[in-house]
Amino acid sequence: MTVSTKRALLGCIADDFTGATDLANMLVRGGMRTVQTIGVPRSNEAIEADALVVALKSRTIPAADAVAQSLAALDWLRAQGCRQFFFKYCSTFDSTDAGNIGQVTDALLDALGCAGNASAFTIACPAFPENGRTIFRGHLFVGEMLLNESGMENHPLTPMRDANLVRVLQRQTGSKVGLVRYDAVARGVASVRAAFEALRNDGVRMAIADSVCDADLHVLGEACADLTLITGGSGVALGLPANFRRAGLLAEQADAAQLPRVEGLSVVLAGSASKATNAQVAAWCATRPAFRIDPLAAARGEPVVEQALAFARTYLERAEPVLIYATATPDEVKAVQRELGVNEAGHLVESTLASIARGLHERGVRKFVVAGGETSGAVVQALDVRTLRIGAQIDPGVPATATTGAEPLALALKSGNFGATDFFAKALRHLDGGAQ
Repeated sequence: MTVSTKRALLGCIADDFTGATDLANMLVRGGMRTVQTIGVPRSNEAIEADALVVALKSRTIPAADAVAQSLAALDWLRAQGCRQFFFKYCSTFDSTDAGNIGQVTDALLDALGCAGNASAFTIACPAFPENGRTIFRGHLFVGEMLLNESGMENHPLTPMRDANLVRVLQRQTGSKVGLVRYDAVARGVASVRAAFEALRNDGVRMAIADSVCDADLHVLGEACADLTLITGGSGVALGLPANFRRAGLLAEQADAAQLPRVEGLSVVLAGSASKATNAQVAAWCATRPAFRIDPLAAARGEPVVEQALAFARTYLERAEPVLIYATATPDEVKAVQRELGVNEAGHLVESTLASIARGLHERGVRKFVVAGGETSGAVVQALDVRTLRIGAQIDPGVPATATTGAEPLALALKSGNFGATDFFAKALRHLDGGAQ
């Protein structure tokens, strides 16, 4: 596969699959031809691209395992010749006091040789104003609500009960955490770089960076041109492609988002319990066929997978897409978790939808819209997806993608919180359109 005539400039590590495509989408929008790998590739054979994104499934695993996987990804990206590195996590900073953002950041800084020298500094900026995530005085807002009042306080795995990201990150690391205040960002690139230097001199290793609009992200991106490691949500990547152009390393790309046309049947799979996905499921169910997965029935050993495939077959025979979902309200999720346990409930939903995805693929489905980071990870693994080419944006943070190889699949992998209410129908129309 030839994507570019030179080795990658930017190497990225994402802590879940939809977050990886979100980041890759941002880089493609900036004109960087981007390839996403599912996990760390087994071979160091060079992949020609401007940016590489390694998608891990490390957001909610034990911190030590997340560190080990992230370091393995870093080793592979360094072998690919990357000049700068990006650790991507969710725009709602999903994590717990035990990790994983702070511990992974510390480990990456150490591995990159930043320990004990002037480069031992990075920012942490999950802001994504286009999707309503902004940071002011270190506090993260989701729309007009503080993070801990946005619904994220009820997240089943990473409940976010503190909007002050300086405090949140400080609880995850022994390194000193600081803040790049909005007044510094508003004054421009030189002001931000001066703030970086002052924080370094004060012993700060990681700094939350305020940002309330895309212009702020461009300022931060340019100010980070000389940092070995950057961390944040996909938004801060807005300003990175221009850095490589200014350095004469990146040419203008008119076709960075081009994908092959994929023929075949279509389906929507949803496992996220977020507010956005619940609304998207409700919108679909109002007018289109859908089948709901009951985790408790699956736990009892009932043939849920076979039932879902039989339901889908009726509609796929006339090329009508269906939705198969386990999406539920927070109260319903908690009820299942009380009976099965938090980890077992999540694993059961993911494994069930993964088995359904395999069965659908055997029946001719080649276009998949998937809602939920954990669900997307399970589905792409079940379909043995190794690499993705990143195409045009469908909704903010969600691009179309296509697998590489002779018989490509078209995929739209959506973070649970992303997408408009009509996202499922919009995504299917986009995947049906092929290259755009």
